[in-house]
Amino acid sequence: MIEELKNKSLTELESVKSVDSLEQWRVKYLGRKGELTSILRGIGSLPDNERRLIGSQSNSLRGLLEEQYKKIKPTLEKNLTHDSVDITLPGRTRTKGRLHPITSIIREISEAFSDMGFSIVEGNESELEHYNFDLLNIPKDHPARDQWDTIWLDRPNRDDNLLRTHTSPMQARIMENSKPPIRVIIPGKCYRYEATDATHEWHFHQIEGLVVGKNISFSDLKGTLYELARRIFGPSRKVRFRCDFFPFVEPGVDMSIDWKGEWIEILGAGMVHPKVFEGVGYDPNVYSGFAFGMGPERIAMLRYDIEDIRQFFSNDLRFLSQF
Repeated sequence: MIEELKNKSLTELESVKSVDSLEQWRVKYLGRKGELTSILRGIGSLPDNERRLIGSQSNSLRGLLEEQYKKIKPTLEKNLTHDSVDITLPGRTRTKGRLHPITSIIREISEAFSDMGFSIVEGNESELEHYNFDLLNIPKDHPARDQWDTIWLDRPNRDDNLLRTHTSPMQARIMENSKPPIRVIIPGKCYRYEATDATHEWHFHQIEGLVVGKNISFSDLKGTLYELARRIFGPSRKVRFRCDFFPFVEPGVDMSIDWKGEWIEILGAGMVHPKVFEGVGYDPNVYSGFAFGMGPERIAMLRYDIEDIRQFFSNDLRFLSQF
């Protein structure tokens, strides 16, 4: 058996004329599922009187085949270099990788807040209903739950797992495990079960922010977000705040910027609701704070004059190579 395999493998090796065919030969006989390897793995099941003989012959053959392989390979590679490469042809430009536009925007926003003393924290994309809704003043019977088309996860013995609909759950988790003062942003990916169009995607990014301390006021919120707008959109950018509703803040506002003669909303914000503080064990009579949330895709669409959010996730190099 070993002698037959030896004659067969060496005969085939004589007909090998390329690096590819040599590799195929190696895999056939010396690979993990090769013919010789299969024999070696089966030695343990042989009777004692055959095991030594077959083992010795197999190892000797392996050494011979490996030696022949190493001897022939450099010659074939040398032939490949001389025969297949035309050194008179112009060289090919090596393409360089670059950051995705959403990644660039997230880093730019994170750097702006970092300069203002904020820490950066990431959280789980798989979340519990308790953190995604309940601790954010959105109980089961709250009408605000209708704003989120939630993707629930099917897990044994649990019905409260979901893909987070916003990055706000990390606000509650951070407050549960930290004492004020807190100044943090949470960038990350979110998911909602909704139809996609030019301005909506079922998966998207958010950057959530939270500040908690003593004597934190609405003017602190405005000053922080004014600075962000000027860092991202230019020092002369005009900003407008209008009342809005979010269950976890009171009062709530949306912030818009003056963009090409129109007011464009870029984020929502507000003072942290007292019930949110009570849910994580903070005394709302002692502490105050503000929170905000924004979509990097929306900001990138304004910055780069992009009309369809789906282009960010289409993996089209013609689009991505522009940034």
